[in-house]
Amino acid sequence: MALIPLDGSGTVLLAGEAGGAEVRRSVLPGGVRVLTESMPAQRSATIGFWVGVGSRDESAGTYGSTHFLEHLLFKGTRRRDAMDIASAFDEVGGESNAATAKESTCYYARVLDTDLPLAIDVIADMVTSAVLDPDELEQERGVILEELAMDADDPADVAHERFVEAVLGDHPLGRPIGGTPEAIHGITRDSVLEHYERYYRPEEIVVTAVGSLDHATVCEQVMAALEQAGWTLAEGAQPVERRAHEPAIIEGQQRVDVVHRPVEQAHIIMGCPGLIATDERRQTMSVLNAVLGGSMSSRLFQEIREKRGLAYSTYSFSAAYSDAGYFGMYAGCSPAKAAQVVQLMAEQLELLAVEGITEAELARAIGQLSGGLVLALEDPGSRMSRLGRAELVTGHFQDIDTTLEKIRAVTAAKVQQLAAELAGRRRTVTVVGPFTDAAELGLA
Repeated sequence: MALIPLDGSGTVLLAGEAGGAEVRRSVLPGGVRVLTESMPAQRSATIGFWVGVGSRDESAGTYGSTHFLEHLLFKGTRRRDAMDIASAFDEVGGESNAATAKESTCYYARVLDTDLPLAIDVIADMVTSAVLDPDELEQERGVILEELAMDADDPADVAHERFVEAVLGDHPLGRPIGGTPEAIHGITRDSVLEHYERYYRPEEIVVTAVGSLDHATVCEQVMAALEQAGWTLAEGAQPVERRAHEPAIIEGQQRVDVVHRPVEQAHIIMGCPGLIATDERRQTMSVLNAVLGGSMSSRLFQEIREKRGLAYSTYSFSAAYSDAGYFGMYAGCSPAKAAQVVQLMAEQLELLAVEGITEAELARAIGQLSGGLVLALEDPGSRMSRLGRAELVTGHFQDIDTTLEKIRAVTAAKVQQLAAELAGRRRTVTVVGPFTDAAELGLA
């Protein structure tokens, strides 16, 4: 089945997948979008309420407000206090949580299929009717500051944040999702409320649900919950437009950043700008990552850990957004070995660019990615997220068989071509460890 554009306002069957699963999409009055995947054999259901706003959408003075708001939505509504929200899911053995990303926020829950109406009602209540109580805001400010302190105590997290900031530069995607302690100290209730009222509107909402469910019933329950909250759901209203996918000009930086931390290991990341989310080469990037640093048989793992014993953890990674992305390689090693590990990372990327990969590596990577994809989709939560990303990011739904076909269509030549492009870009090295500068590290 080919890619299916997620446009129009009527209810449409997007795909029929293995096991009798059906994927449907509707645009409700008000522009609310609902996507479901019916899995009749399941006894549970996973529901997510998405808002297409993330940390990149914040302005000066409100940095960190998207993540702050995510916390506050669990602190009470006009109908429920924080304990009511928490106990609603505990009483039925369900799970609930939320996640803030750079381009979206999602509030989600997994419950027994018979408790799906409860989950819809509670999350819709949170999304539409948060009180944003000033006292709760001050208490949660302390919680978020502790969360940031916890992240700052993890040198690997620090390395990743500083690497992304260096590669993406002044682009909004380069900012940390949670903000900084200085920004969190300065956030006011008025700025959080303004952020809430601007983005938490019917035309911004996407609801995705997977499991033992009926699409029409889910749509009715979502409508009822939003109307109960007092939202005006106008007939014919359209969803907001998706983000543009015109690549931003991200040139990267040829530099070495050293972050001093009195730790036992050096945490190293080397990388450069990558691909955007809609780039046709994203499957090629997945294969490249699998070969370079995606498993125990990958080149980084074999060269850095197995052959030389220089690191316990080493891998490659990439992230793709609407108009920018990045690619990198990570290793944690003894500070005395840091320069050698940096050299090995560079060599392995350049070898991919010059010599390419073998057919055996290609076959192994395709098998790894294909198996991992299918196994991941055994989890309803992964399927729920897949629907959300399709609606918010790409604007197309792609069934599993089509995805597998695209992975299998990747060739060794395509991987080498992409590796050569990455190797030719300005390369940033970020190191967190007991160093004061690049000269002490041996990379000046």
